[in-house]
Amino acid sequence: MKPLARYAALNNYVELGRSVGLDPVRLVRESGLDPASLTLQDRWVPAATIADLLERSAAAAQCEDFGLRLAERRRFAHLGPLSLVIREEPDVRSALRVMSRHEHMYNEALHTRLTERNGLATIRLGLDIGQPGETRQAIELAVGVLHGLLRGFLGSSWQPVETRFAHAAPSDRSTHHRMLGPNITFGQDFNGIIIYTTELDAPNAMSDPLLRTYAQQFLGSTDLTATATTIDRVRELIELLLPTGRCSVEQIARSLGVDRRTIHRHLAAEGETFTALLDSTRAELAQHLVTNRRHSLTEIAEMLAFSSSSNFSRWFTKRHGCSPRTWRAQGKPTLRPKVHDTHQDQDGHRHRPAPNAAPEPEPDR
Repeated sequence: MKPLARYAALNNYVELGRSVGLDPVRLVRESGLDPASLTLQDRWVPAATIADLLERSAAAAQCEDFGLRLAERRRFAHLGPLSLVIREEPDVRSALRVMSRHEHMYNEALHTRLTERNGLATIRLGLDIGQPGETRQAIELAVGVLHGLLRGFLGSSWQPVETRFAHAAPSDRSTHHRMLGPNITFGQDFNGIIIYTTELDAPNAMSDPLLRTYAQQFLGSTDLTATATTIDRVRELIELLLPTGRCSVEQIARSLGVDRRTIHRHLAAEGETFTALLDSTRAELAQHLVTNRRHSLTEIAEMLAFSSSSNFSRWFTKRHGCSPRTWRAQGKPTLRPKVHDTHQDQDGHRHRPAPNAAPEPEPDR
């Protein structure tokens, strides 16, 4: 299956398109996307289609820096639930690790890798859309967003040691220099940003008042239509926080800017408990990760916050009737975790079903 991305990748596309003289709705339709779905940011579409739309737009507007201009309009809050978790990370290194670990939640085609050597840290961005095609604009969008996030962590006057692109330089570099600073090179062997290793240890001073507003959209209202998303949002945060070892109702409440009683109250209104939701999310993640084969069983045990791989194996066997090694060897079918669980329609779009709130016993830790 080709990699997918969420419509959230096109945040502010319509506004930017109109500002450079385009008919964004027509271009969206011509790329095979649904203009009305631009407001449904959690909806999945082929990443190649989004890359194609960005290239079409750049060509139509004769705007070589279209992807970078789109990145300039992004805010930290546009990361959705991931932004709530990153805000709680103690330093830039841990924030980058969380972003890298969970990038598949928003774009399955994007791959981030952090390496450190001789006092320099290199953040490489790769984009695999699953088919031949131009990705210049999508790459510049991803690099621009990363640069903006790092500037949010390190201060508005911060500049990287160097920003690199594998593609050729544009005829006009003014937008690149205005956004990314003076040290930009093209025709390199990778796309990414180089910073000082010491900057990875800088305290995470990220603070965005929009995040509180974002949280209140899901938990701050007493409207019954708002509470329908509580299970989804708490489940997303459980998945994000499990690998950090800080997955608790207190931490999730802090991330959302409310107290733990508010979390319990909203979940109870939907017939759910935090303990049951934690357990069911952990079980679904385990099934998906074991089947996927991307990670070793030891890595999966760590990602799911088990103290050892043997504890994970015992718990998995109790839950699923066989060991994770046997499950993987037999190629058991998997259900993607409910935070990602989708079905695909004839247009290649994914939709999430309503969450299953059936309570289950708490897993061994």
